[in-house]
Amino acid sequence: MSAKRVVVAAPRGYCAGVDRAVVTVEKALEVYGPPVYVRKQIVHNRHVVEDLEARGAIFVEELAEVPTGATVVFSAHGVSPEVHAEAATRGLKTIDATCPLVTKVHNEAKRFAGQGVQILLIGHAGHEEVEGTTGEAPEHITLVQHPDDVDAVELIDPTKVAWLSQTTLSVDETWETVSRLREKFPALIDPPSDDICYATQNRQSAVKQIAAHSDLVIVVGSRNSSNSVRLVEVALESGAKAAYRVDNAGEIDAAWLDGVESVGVTSGASVPDALVQGVLDYLTGKGFPRAVEERLTEENLVFALPPELRKDLRRSADGD
Repeated sequence: MSAKRVVVAAPRGYCAGVDRAVVTVEKALEVYGPPVYVRKQIVHNRHVVEDLEARGAIFVEELAEVPTGATVVFSAHGVSPEVHAEAATRGLKTIDATCPLVTKVHNEAKRFAGQGVQILLIGHAGHEEVEGTTGEAPEHITLVQHPDDVDAVELIDPTKVAWLSQTTLSVDETWETVSRLREKFPALIDPPSDDICYATQNRQSAVKQIAAHSDLVIVVGSRNSSNSVRLVEVALESGAKAAYRVDNAGEIDAAWLDGVESVGVTSGASVPDALVQGVLDYLTGKGFPRAVEERLTEENLVFALPPELRKDLRRSADGD
């Protein structure tokens, strides 16, 4: 009998914030009709973006590309106050699909800045979420990308400093950074609650569970998805002999399977489960058995749609 085994991690795939953002664009297309503009990718997954484009969504990098008076959706990663102000000036109808957990970080940044506290934001330069959070209090925020960056951080008043983080980071690396910051700045203030989102933590914990007994871990997710990239790193750190990220089954290199008995499969928080099923079907076609699911925990969180969209949905249902 073959000793081959495929294990699929759970939780995986869509989190509550991603589901809310994608449904927001779908419902906006239903209520207002196409085109509906979306600033940046609504979530970091090219298959989701391509599907919404086929339905009439138009993705743009900046608001200057949106016609005056049009409807525009802000992505799950959040935007700065400057972007909100620009939209108002140009008379755009805005629907804010920012994940509520990202909004929480924005609110923490505003509160700390209002108290005159300097903020060390742990995150990746250029990431949309980091740009949005920094925009809330640019003069108060210093970006710290890696634990090794801590030595170079200098503050005007090291007795008034707090840390915040991007929601999609590696949990372990973030805590290493925080630990090193606390060594350098003993007065460091913690946020009221952990900024790394529940879904990011759950997916990293779940992949740790399967990586320990996997020759190969395949992570389904797009290149620009921070949480998907982190899952590959976590898998390797947790005992997987090899780990790769793919957008879909078509990107799997058959050579990865040479000599492999056990395969673990998971996906980032912005990945439709159909793409995971495609990977599982590919493995079955290569002689592997049907996957067994290893579930770490249940996720039941659901976020309401943006209030401005809910109002128009009610009007539409009432025939107004």
